[in-house]
Amino acid sequence: MGYKKIIAYINAENETAQSVVERAVRYERSGADALFVYNYSAVEDEREELFSTLRQITKQVDIPVLAGCSAVRFEDIKKAFYTGAVKVVLPYAKLSDLSAVREGAERFGRDKIVIELNAADEKYSAPLTLDELAEKLKEAGAAGLLIKHLTVTDGVREKIKNAGLPVIVRDSLLRNDMGTLLLMENVEGVATDYYDGKDIFAIKRALKEGGTPVDTFDSPVPFSEMKKNSDGLVPVIVQDYKNNEVLMLAYMDEKAYNKTIETGKMTYFSRERQKLWVKGEESGHFQYVKSLAIDCDSDTLLAKVLQVGAACHTGNRSCFYRELVKKLYDDTNPMTVFQDVFSVILDRKEHPKQGSYTNYLFEKGIDKILKKCGEEATEIVIAAKNPNREEIKYEIADFLYHMMVLMAECGVDWEDITRELSHRH
Repeated sequence: MGYKKIIAYINAENETAQSVVERAVRYERSGADALFVYNYSAVEDEREELFSTLRQITKQVDIPVLAGCSAVRFEDIKKAFYTGAVKVVLPYAKLSDLSAVREGAERFGRDKIVIELNAADEKYSAPLTLDELAEKLKEAGAAGLLIKHLTVTDGVREKIKNAGLPVIVRDSLLRNDMGTLLLMENVEGVATDYYDGKDIFAIKRALKEGGTPVDTFDSPVPFSEMKKNSDGLVPVIVQDYKNNEVLMLAYMDEKAYNKTIETGKMTYFSRERQKLWVKGEESGHFQYVKSLAIDCDSDTLLAKVLQVGAACHTGNRSCFYRELVKKLYDDTNPMTVFQDVFSVILDRKEHPKQGSYTNYLFEKGIDKILKKCGEEATEIVIAAKNPNREEIKYEIADFLYHMMVLMAECGVDWEDITRELSHRH
């Protein structure tokens, strides 16, 4: 049996985008396994506002995001996926037919669309039974069911067990118990808003102790098996989890190590103050654990973290900001180069510079930029037909530059592109 998921849901209707995004980030940092953000309004402007909010969320969180919307046509499903959501949830009650589901599954895959059912609705139980309805939805391309307003009985357990599609239960946990819902056969997760502001890491630990298979931080190497220094401490090198920048060096004793694993926040032993300290407890510059690794000698830990704000007490991003000696070397990183060039393009757009070719393109507008992209793409084709490596290298670089101008004009950045490629991979 795999891990059962705790999915935090947010009803974005009548909520500001900022409020929804802040809550989504808070849920991730407190231990949620996934997010379900929805607004089932049929008003197009409200649907577009949801998509805009989802794009902000997927840029700021790493856990999977499920997007719930009322899809009038396939175009709505496409827009929902283009936000970075891993799955789209469609309310069955608002589907006039299943054509959009079929088209969405054909375009994005048969593991991407979830159908929400209301267990209190007559359409859920009659004239179709759940297994018959699930079979119909599965045939159309649905990958799972999200069932709300569930009253748990032996009959309901049996229906869900035999549904033929994996089930997520949406529940406010005012009547039902999380452990009970998660342990139901064929239930892969529970979506709830009950844990807003609560420590989900602690809730999952309690569930695990009670026999529910949930995903928690568990280390196969206890602290007792690590090699300590003369003070009984293990040094920890801390890196940014995305760009691998070394942020700081600190130390852990056994209590700090266990606390880090329990809470998902980096906790250290202060040699100066001779006590535990949670990084960021005073400054707000918390470090959220992404991974912990140990070296070959079992005497040093490597932590990859999400760093909020600065890691150094001086206000610098990294504690290693003072350079002592340096020999010139080529540290070219492809993504760094792309990002650096793109940053210059964005700066030209924001702060025009006289005589700049980039500003010339922005002034001429989207049609001119598209024309240049088309021309440069053609140049690549011509260069590829000639056995000249230098020529095709030059033309590809030229095309990438113009493509980045187009990205800036259309409000797309490299994070959008790499995230989309990552989802496809």
